Amino acid sequence: MDFRERITIDPAVRSGKPCIRGMRITVYDILGYLAGGMTIEELLYDFPYLEHDDILACFAFVVAMGEGKVRSWPAATGIRSL
Repeated sequence: MDFRERITIDPAVRSGKPCIRGMRITVYDILGYLAGGMTIEELLYDFPYLEHDDILACFAFVVAMGEGKVRSWPAATGIRSL
């Protein structure tokens, strides 16, 4: 899973926290819901604009962070991808 296709950082969205496809839901929101006991199926039901691959991208992002592989760079649009 290449999380860089789904996780974006935009200073104008959620104070630059890593978000799902530029939306206002962060990687940390998703992981917090899962840590709180929600299932992936419940997340997808409660947030119909999310896709299963969005959830997998959150996991991949955290793994890459833990391995020190996450870095950001500015895109021409001002939105940073990881």
